[in-house]
Amino acid sequence: MTILLSGAAGFIGYHVARSLLVRGERVVGIDSCNAYYDVRLKEARLARLGEFPAFVFHRLDITDREAILALFAAESEASHVVHLAAQAGVRHALVDPYSYVASNLAGHLVILEAARLLPRLRHLLYASSSSVYGANTALPFSESDRVDQPISLYAATKRGAELMSASYAHQFALPETGLRFFTVYGPWGRPDMAYYSFARAIVEARPITLFDGGRLRRDFTYIDDIVAGVLDCLDRPPETNPPHRLLNIGNHRSEEVLTLVSLLEQSLGLKAIVQSAPRPTSEVQETFASIEAISALAGFSPATPLALGIPRFVAWFREFHGVG
Repeated sequence: MTILLSGAAGFIGYHVARSLLVRGERVVGIDSCNAYYDVRLKEARLARLGEFPAFVFHRLDITDREAILALFAAESEASHVVHLAAQAGVRHALVDPYSYVASNLAGHLVILEAARLLPRLRHLLYASSSSVYGANTALPFSESDRVDQPISLYAATKRGAELMSASYAHQFALPETGLRFFTVYGPWGRPDMAYYSFARAIVEARPITLFDGGRLRRDFTYIDDIVAGVLDCLDRPPETNPPHRLLNIGNHRSEEVLTLVSLLEQSLGLKAIVQSAPRPTSEVQETFASIEAISALAGFSPATPLALGIPRFVAWFREFHGVG
């Protein structure tokens, strides 16, 4: 089958695209390759995807309505859409808030409009975020929890995209699944994420900043587990009326950031230079995913604890950056 996949040069998008290609699907990738982080990493991911004859790439911005509509019309045989493109990062919204509204709301709308015109569409799967749980304190976070207290603009745009999708499912019977990702990490990851930026700082003997002494807790989820969950959900379109659902996808384990740093130190064989700072208002104290719903639907069962995933990331990090 043909799958249209936005954010193909991104971290999760690259891994999902590669897994789909390995299982024999045709993947039409879309990405603007913006400069939010080092474009060379995005190009390296695309080069690896380009080794597959069934991969087609279009360098497009999802906010370019005419171009996206034209591409979807040309790929009218597509049966699935995986929409992962977005402006990522919580704190970057303090620098460039407009990019979040453009990509995560206006861009999401463009994908919805283009997808609803696909004559053979069976399922649209899109990326949401654990950040939508905002100021919630009841743990673990469940899909039935209230999500009307976002504490960052990024979270607000992700929740807005969920509501837009729900309306399209209602109005146009558009079959959709929104996945709320919990702190994804692993090889080929995003350099702005804590585990990656900490690794670079440690090998360069630069200090790292730990909020509240590293006592913040996150549900760290390894990329291979994420990809398995994405593909299993993609193969199971919702059968509800309206056909829209929201699912957590996480490791179902909350661990301190201090544990992450310790594992990086062990894997790199180096000590971190640590400085502490107060928790920013855009950062929650803890994330922890309830995964009962996705487990019941798709048999999702994350198999990679942080103690196994971090060494795998470090092995890739050493090779990619030439770190001895």
